[in-house]
Amino acid sequence: MRAEGYIKKLFDSNTRIDERGFLDFRPVKIETGVIRTAEGSARVQIGNTVAVAGIKMDVKEPYPDTPNEGNLMVDVELVPIASPMFESGPPSETAVEIARVVDRGIRESKSIDMEKLCIKEGEKVWAVSIDVHILNHDGNLIDAASLAAIAALHDTKLPKYDEERGVIVKDGPAVVSSGKKLGMKDKPIEVTIFKIGSKLFVDPTVEENESIEARVTMATNEKGNLCAMQKGGNGFFTRDELLQAADIAVEKGKELRKLL
Repeated sequence: MRAEGYIKKLFDSNTRIDERGFLDFRPVKIETGVIRTAEGSARVQIGNTVAVAGIKMDVKEPYPDTPNEGNLMVDVELVPIASPMFESGPPSETAVEIARVVDRGIRESKSIDMEKLCIKEGEKVWAVSIDVHILNHDGNLIDAASLAAIAALHDTKLPKYDEERGVIVKDGPAVVSSGKKLGMKDKPIEVTIFKIGSKLFVDPTVEENESIEARVTMATNEKGNLCAMQKGGNGFFTRDELLQAADIAVEKGKELRKLL
């Protein structure tokens, strides 16, 4: 029997391949400060899925439509050693999609006070670059990447900036830290709800991941409000299923937020 058929047969009998409940995450581990040369960093492991995020801060010109706000950019790299499905070269569609979903959760939650990243309106602002690397793929990449990015942001300290010279202060090649935290206003958590047949579930293994019919990622803030949503897969969710998915995202978000 093909893996897809086997997974669906298990789901029809209310069973998962690793015998977890449909709304149970695998063990989640979060470590911060794992990259010495980054302004902030984190390593997240969900089951055997591993994501590492690093934050770099730089001074750049603001975007023309937001002259008094800092810049934000998210990049995701699917490292070839993480899975036979990943290849070296330009970012794949999957990597680009994960980066956009992670970016949206952070941006729409207003978790970063972008105006406080303004150094001189219309001329200089802090640019926040988030680089996420997937080091091992065993399913649920979006949630792992998002959790790593949020944990790294909360670990981030601003570099020391010399306003007179207009440069970031360095000690040799190393950036000197100002000791000031980035100042996150919220802890948005993205939870992806997956669908196989009539079953909604979270945190798939790589085998389950390959059998899904549809998925929806929902970002919630500390108040339990929905602030971003992204659907994927060729299947669909009914209205009732989306409402159920939103409840799941809120509850699972509370659980994951406690680990930050």
